[in-house]
Amino acid sequence: MKRSGSAVWNGGLKDGKGTVSTESGVLASTQYSFSTRFEDGIGTNPEELIAAAHAGCFSMALSGQLGAAGMTADSIETNATVTINRLEAGWTVTDVHLTVRCRIPNADPAAFETAAANAKAGCPISRVLNANITMDAALV
Repeated sequence: MKRSGSAVWNGGLKDGKGTVSTESGVLASTQYSFSTRFEDGIGTNPEELIAAAHAGCFSMALSGQLGAAGMTADSIETNATVTINRLEAGWTVTDVHLTVRCRIPNADPAAFETAAANAKAGCPISRVLNANITMDAALV
């Protein structure tokens, strides 16, 4: 299975502008620039897209892990916060923190913790990132 996205960039780093699009069309020529990445510009940026992808991937992985443990969540809300730092090698995604809130009727807390840890380690986006991934997962 393959998925694709594309980007077009015009101009220099700080004064240029770009657009990103996805194969599905959900993003279609969505604007990004230096200011949307490193300042307060309006538009998206690669790290925000990674965060959304990680949150979505993790939520689906957790749902699968919960199902294997005999639980079904009424809701799984995941927020991923991506940290980008300037290292000697250049700008690098160094950390991702997942904040997860699950509503599961009659949940087994220990089984939930195991499922969350397995989802964090096993979700494809977690596995593609070379970053420290932390998590705060709670039943609500």
